[in-house]
Amino acid sequence: MTVQFPTEETIAAISTAIAPGEGGIAVIRISGPDAIKAGKSIICIKGNNDWESHRILYGHVMDKTQRKKIDEVLVLIMKAPRSFTGEETIEIHCHGGLIPVQRVMSRVLENPNVRRALPGEFSQRAVINGRIELTQAESISELVGARSVKAGKIAMNGLDGGIQKKMESLRKSLLSQLSEIEARIDFEDEMPPLNKAETLNEFLVIHSNLKKLIADSDRANYLRQGIKVALIGCPNVGKSSLLNLLSRREKAIVTHIPGTTRDTLESQIILEGVPITLIDTAGIRKTENEIEKIGIARSHKVLETADASIMVFDLSNGWREEDKELLKSIPTDIPLIIVGNKTDIKNQSTNPLDDLK
Repeated sequence: MTVQFPTEETIAAISTAIAPGEGGIAVIRISGPDAIKAGKSIICIKGNNDWESHRILYGHVMDKTQRKKIDEVLVLIMKAPRSFTGEETIEIHCHGGLIPVQRVMSRVLENPNVRRALPGEFSQRAVINGRIELTQAESISELVGARSVKAGKIAMNGLDGGIQKKMESLRKSLLSQLSEIEARIDFEDEMPPLNKAETLNEFLVIHSNLKKLIADSDRANYLRQGIKVALIGCPNVGKSSLLNLLSRREKAIVTHIPGTTRDTLESQIILEGVPITLIDTAGIRKTENEIEKIGIARSHKVLETADASIMVFDLSNGWREEDKELLKSIPTDIPLIIVGNKTDIKNQSTNPLDDLK
């Protein structure tokens, strides 16, 4: 179901991340026909300062009695259409932290003509009012939520309109081909014969560019959301040690006792600009222990949702029948890396990797 947000109302929301005791400043954005009126009703500014567009005024947010100061603020004024949403907009820059921001926000929402903005509503209004394209609105969300430098760069490219330009270029090419075909249908006797090879080549080029655009989108999605990598193996092969090594901290408990890991354990790392979630799983084997059975079931479930997997086996014991059976259970539609661990204690007289050839 598509939700339609009314644009004739005045809305407000905290536009900066807020955490208790953190942040020197916070910004509250108010957008809509009553934005300036709402600001004037709660902010006291000394002197005869006009609320002109693209000015910054200094003042204080006052309580209902207009006698006590709630916070010291700066007010940025942007009149339509020269604002992010294309509407009359003000931004109240107050002190950061949970309490002062919520107190100021409460005063804003006491105005009967102002309501709390819905998620993404400022960007939606910007699209409706022609300030930005839909792809740019999506890029704003991606830029805010970027978990790596590369993801931020891709989002910025979309915000600059790069993706929209590519889509418009492909659309023009398709419309051109469509017009050519329709014209030949209507005026076949008056036009030269259709060059089938050239027309087919044009469509193949468009098709190739569309596939490239989709592939780029898939790669960008991995950079934005990250990649889930499952660490899979039989018990006591060193999965938890590998997790600790890659995480550069003692995230998982490591012992010589098989079956130490009974549940999934996640660790976030950034590798060459790509966010990666490493998921340590319980060692997979046949067992009668009910708790360990639950952990093994979760290991199989992680395999079903992972983007890639790393199968770890013990080089000192060689490639065993248990490893072969486990390898068969790993989905073949995701990338797989097989890692031989414990090289420092392996039997130097044999090469267990020969069994994998």
